[in-house]
Amino acid sequence: MTGVSMEKLTIGRREIADFPEIYLSGLDVKIDTGAYTSSIHVCECAEELKDGKSQLRVVFLDVGHPQYTGIPIYFEAFKMKKVKSSTGQEQLRYFIRMKILMLGKLIETDFSLTQRNGMKYPILIGRKLLNKRFVVDTALVNVSKKKNRIK
Repeated sequence: MTGVSMEKLTIGRREIADFPEIYLSGLDVKIDTGAYTSSIHVCECAEELKDGKSQLRVVFLDVGHPQYTGIPIYFEAFKMKKVKSSTGQEQLRYFIRMKILMLGKLIETDFSLTQRNGMKYPILIGRKLLNKRFVVDTALVNVSKKKNRIK
């Protein structure tokens, strides 16, 4: 048999993750095997012309979150796609590609930007990120706290 075998890491139903490109660390994330894509909570999200180019201006989290800064971050690469929300309604959402650090693995993936007001976890991790990397043990929580986060 040829090829490299990748060992899957076991994670719990809730984890801790870092987002180095947007300067956030130690954020609570909920593992959602029912969701295909991952999503992250934003309080502001709008296209703007900056330096003659269309960019997406994003303010992550909200004033109720301890790591909220209110500082906008600009993305040149973004797209819009229709997604089905947890309530079954179709929504048009912005998507960005960024890196997440979880259990020592730095993974680049797509995140939909959504307002998760009133939700306990600002970030949902979906199957697209989990596939071929992680196995979810729903009896566990915060496995990442017990292991070195950077390898």
